[in-house]
Amino acid sequence: MTIVKIIEVVGTSEEGWEDAARNALNGAGKTIHNITGVEVTNWTARVTDGSISEYRATVKVAFRVDD
Repeated sequence: MTIVKIIEVVGTSEEGWEDAARNALNGAGKTIHNITGVEVTNWTARVTDGSISEYRATVKVAFRVDD
């Protein structure tokens, strides 16, 4: 039987939302093994002086639990 766990992480980037999502996955991958999928659930940004200064992606990361 396969068990999958899902956690939620937030990635940030000064470049864009796709890069923020990629950073979230890469960060989670440093301590989590067997990642099988991701779902971006929210896009947000920090605004400084009327311009976006930081992109943020909230990402659900799914991974298999070891037996």
